[in-house]
Amino acid sequence: MSTALREPPDLTADAGSGIVARRAVIRWAVRLFRREWRQQLLIIAMLTVAVAAMIVATSVAASTRGESTQAVFGTGNTIVTLPGTDPHLETDIAGISKRYGPADVIESQDLRTGANVQATLRAQDPRSPLGKPMLALVSGSYPEGPGQVALTSQLASLYGVSTGGTWRYGDRAWRVTGIVENPSNLLDEFALAAPGQLATPEQVSILLDVPGQVHLTGLPTSANVATPDDNAFQTGPSPAVVVLVVSVIGLVFIGAVAAAGFAVLAQRRLRALGMLSSLGATEGDVRLVMVADGAATGAVAAVIGAVVGFGAWFAYAPHLQAAAAHVVDPLAVPWPVIAGGIVLSVVTAMVAAWQPARAVARVSVMAALSGRAPSPRAARWPAVAGAAALAAGLVLLAFSGGWGGQGAKDTAFLGVGVACAAGAGFLLAPACIRVLAAAARPRAAVAIRIALRDLSRYRARSGAALSAVSLAVFLAILTCLVASYRFANPLDWTGPNLASNELLVQPGGASGQATEPPVVQALATQVHAASVLPLDQAGLPSYPGAARLWQVRSPGALANDFTGDVYVATPALLARYGIKQSQIAPGTNVLTMRPGLAEEPHMELTICPDIEGLPAQLAREGLRLPPCPAHATIDNPKIQTISGLPSGTSEPNTLITMYAVRQMRLQTGTASWLIQAPAPLTATQISDARAAVVALGGQIETKSGQVSIAQIGDGASAAGICVALVMLAMSVGLVRSETAGDLRTLAATGASARTRRAITAATAGALGLLGVILGAATACLAVIAWAHGSLSAVFMNVQGIDYLLILAGLPLAATAGGWLLAGREPPVITRQPIE
Repeated sequence: MSTALREPPDLTADAGSGIVARRAVIRWAVRLFRREWRQQLLIIAMLTVAVAAMIVATSVAASTRGESTQAVFGTGNTIVTLPGTDPHLETDIAGISKRYGPADVIESQDLRTGANVQATLRAQDPRSPLGKPMLALVSGSYPEGPGQVALTSQLASLYGVSTGGTWRYGDRAWRVTGIVENPSNLLDEFALAAPGQLATPEQVSILLDVPGQVHLTGLPTSANVATPDDNAFQTGPSPAVVVLVVSVIGLVFIGAVAAAGFAVLAQRRLRALGMLSSLGATEGDVRLVMVADGAATGAVAAVIGAVVGFGAWFAYAPHLQAAAAHVVDPLAVPWPVIAGGIVLSVVTAMVAAWQPARAVARVSVMAALSGRAPSPRAARWPAVAGAAALAAGLVLLAFSGGWGGQGAKDTAFLGVGVACAAGAGFLLAPACIRVLAAAARPRAAVAIRIALRDLSRYRARSGAALSAVSLAVFLAILTCLVASYRFANPLDWTGPNLASNELLVQPGGASGQATEPPVVQALATQVHAASVLPLDQAGLPSYPGAARLWQVRSPGALANDFTGDVYVATPALLARYGIKQSQIAPGTNVLTMRPGLAEEPHMELTICPDIEGLPAQLAREGLRLPPCPAHATIDNPKIQTISGLPSGTSEPNTLITMYAVRQMRLQTGTASWLIQAPAPLTATQISDARAAVVALGGQIETKSGQVSIAQIGDGASAAGICVALVMLAMSVGLVRSETAGDLRTLAATGASARTRRAITAATAGALGLLGVILGAATACLAVIAWAHGSLSAVFMNVQGIDYLLILAGLPLAATAGGWLLAGREPPVITRQPIE
């Protein structure tokens, strides 16, 4: 071996570090990997999962891009819209097509489906080059003549028809020739007819491909011109790049544990590496052994991960279209980004092996041949660097603009701030282990003292494990807190719209009725309703819409920041939710269950709309709004929080009191009815209800798929706990494998299985406890710094059970797992590995 490690004198002046020596060392490292690959299964498995997850996540992110211009403009760049009431419609269309053609003319009118689904009846030529990206045939054929139509799959399911069947709409019957879709926007629901088959279209859209410098002139006064707005279709960085950044953070997360694994591997190879040094190998050659082993490990994991990742992606891609709302091409993925992520996985393994390689290369030959690991040296700089990183992250988050932060600067501050706060846990982990070991040593039981001594003794392993656990807890707590802040926004209320047993009915033309229309009574009977609640709204006959809340952002400018309807607090509604009149404070204008709404500044309760573009829209329709009466607006209304009101976004969660109705001189009328069934509504009941209201031009609304804050919190908590437990299991196994000799000695001296179980349980429990403390503390500090201007909104909607599961459940689960999986007596008392 000595000859193989030295180059001929004429190749290099340094006989111990030449090309031949490096080749020999690399070949030896590869042979070691082939012989000991089973000992590196943990590292290979983690890197494989990381590469596979990166490929799938990057492909999904690239395929779930924002709205494409082709979904609206096809291959054109301009849409000229004309109202169907234009008296010179055909002449205007011909003039525009002749001047700026070629053109694709699309005639459309709204479909009243009776459900909360927006759909249109569209007449369009599927062979037009401009509109071709907006049409694709799923099955059957395109309509060719009168009385033929093709439907999207959802509309066909809604009406219960298929290809070859008859679709009846209004007083006309159409033969369904096929199923179509808008491949760029699968949420676009429409019925497609042949060109010229709509006698009275409500709107005509003309697709044009106009050169960028040409300004359209000579259009009718009723025409509206639209072009793609770059800000509307491209916001922020590429999703694939965002996923790559997240993947890098994940690789750092895995690299921390991989470094611990390579440290154990280096300890196991200590004698072999010492023998290599005794034969003349330099420190660089010894380091090269470990780094080459890391490269081989990363390469194997990258190949396996790529195969698994692409296999999973090709299997999942067909199912992604529903969520992405456009046709997904499995091969249209960001190949450079994926290639970069695969290369990074190999680099991660090499970097993870570098630090253990440096440490073992510095061990003297005699110490290496004896097989004794050097005692860890106390280093204060990681703790200082960790504190500095945490402070820098908090400062950046404080200046990132909070939830309303916009622009490149705020985004950069937010990203770097979160990275610094998360990275602080990696640097503070060894110091936390030393503090815990020193604090618990005097009074703790023998098993606990042994466990904490081993954690402190093998800080390279335990520190990496603690960093991984704290990062998992950091991300889980951060997700819960940010979700609480998002769901706690009283103006933009978020969450499920209705309960699964509720049906919101809005019959067309029924507004203002004092009694239930027959369709509501029929629906109530059909679902065996437990209650039917009329929902009244208040307004003025001379103004469109109903009274609602607004927030003044600047003098004279109103911003429609309040989402949802404001219903009237009628006696029937208050009685339905068990609210007594005595609970309402005198002079209250608004009742709400939204926490924090009562503290929002600059609110207005008004009937007079100040929506951007509304006056111009009404002017085009020949309408004008009269001056707004002074009594129709209440500045800074008195808002009272009533927890008994429902929380659904479409339920009456915010009410205008009868006192405010009289004060504003408004008129009330029933706008919709909320039907509550004794059991969740079935698909048949929902379909029958839709069919019943469609003839009246109304619609129904049922429970949507919007998740609640409890679901998000539960998911984040479960994911954080699972990831942390997996990391703990891996890391505790590494630490305890290092002390296998000590366990054999304890068994030889009569230590019981109970003692051995207590040592492993204390090791896992200590790491779990430190992980939740460090991760939760950094996450809370990060959120406080980020949302320092609205701390009440962050913590008022906290789901305590999620934090209890993380803070208490994780250490307890780790302790219980360590106790149950340990305690088996070693098969032999002593066993020294043969090198």
